[in-house]
Amino acid sequence: MSFQKQIVVDCRGHLLGRLSSIIAKELLNGQQVVLVRCEDTNMSGSLYRAKLKYANFKRKKTNSNPRHGPFHQRAPSKILWRTIRGMVPHKTARGAAALDRLKCFEGIPHPFDRKKRMVIPAALKVLRLRPERKFCKLGDLSNLFGWKHQELISRLEGQRKVKSEAFHKKKVATQRSQKAAGTKVKVSAEDQKVLEAAGFA
Repeated sequence: MSFQKQIVVDCRGHLLGRLSSIIAKELLNGQQVVLVRCEDTNMSGSLYRAKLKYANFKRKKTNSNPRHGPFHQRAPSKILWRTIRGMVPHKTARGAAALDRLKCFEGIPHPFDRKKRMVIPAALKVLRLRPERKFCKLGDLSNLFGWKHQELISRLEGQRKVKSEAFHKKKVATQRSQKAAGTKVKVSAEDQKVLEAAGFA
């Protein structure tokens, strides 16, 4: 990834571990990263297998006082955040600063729905997982363990997609009209000579 002020990554269709390792490296290099649609991140293996693994993780707690941690986050954005934290030396100043550069969201909230979103080909499920292999979605796993906002996020995403489609149609129509106007423009002979002299003809 080339260095930009901030990159927005659409997590839909990415594999959890591969995405996390690439993002962790970018954060440590000083890149600001925003992850949207965390609930649509994929995990290899069936939902049943993921459920067993998360249940095993849930058993791990401080025996004398479970409120001391480890904390078992239910929201997809928090699960993804914690996965990335495990790949960053978060107890050092450098690692803590790297994690401060990361933001994770379910759905695509307001300022980021207007920004260009990117994918990471090295982490895409369609390119990395064989087609006959089983996979599951992080949002479905979270829903099984007590995340309460799956329906709300899907409703908000539905509304956003309607707006996004209308914007896209308007943008395409504008581009077509601009292109058509450009082909109809006539340039006078004098102006043509000036353009040719400047190397634009």
